[in-house]
Amino acid sequence: MPNSSSKKLIISKLTAASQGRTVFIEPSQDQNSDIYKAILPDAVNCFKFELEAVNGRCFLCDSDEDLLQQLHQYLIEHGISSVYCLDKSISEFLKSAAIFVDDESAATFSNMKAGVTSCEFLIARTGSVVVSSHLASGRKMNVFPPVHIVLAHVSQLVNYVEDAYIAIQQKYVGILPSLISTITGPSRTADIEKTLVLGAHGPKELIVFLQKN
Repeated sequence: MPNSSSKKLIISKLTAASQGRTVFIEPSQDQNSDIYKAILPDAVNCFKFELEAVNGRCFLCDSDEDLLQQLHQYLIEHGISSVYCLDKSISEFLKSAAIFVDDESAATFSNMKAGVTSCEFLIARTGSVVVSSHLASGRKMNVFPPVHIVLAHVSQLVNYVEDAYIAIQQKYVGILPSLISTITGPSRTADIEKTLVLGAHGPKELIVFLQKN
């Protein structure tokens, strides 16, 4: 136990510290100030900027034909000869552009280089992709492919996170999907020596092809 002189020293330090405290000031609240940053210069470009700021990529497309052309070029440039897709409507869409799609073979699932899915919504402010278990691609296509390619339309773009979840509730009235999640960029971790590693727990790349028209 500390001796008498030690006790006095401790008490004197505590007393000095308490006397030197600043007066607590109740934080003020400005009810008129915005909580979030503004969506600038517009939702589309804000989404693209925020996604690419977290190592994702966003291709802006003017039409179905433009989307297919840009996707086809991306696959060629990255040496991806085929994509895996569980959404039948997307599969047919890709096949119309002579993009080889594996949508039936369970044996090739574990060897896929890229998977293609749709999404529920896109969040402009955070560059996030909102997915759910109700989508035709299910859950595994959002976490397993090394390259996750998302096909989306500008009509799915909302400004903020709460807008996305309000829209989800309106879309699935009374029957919410068992899983609703947001994806912000590729999977990442910095647990080991604070070194950022992409693809640690899921896709190493997240690519969004966003059709504007």
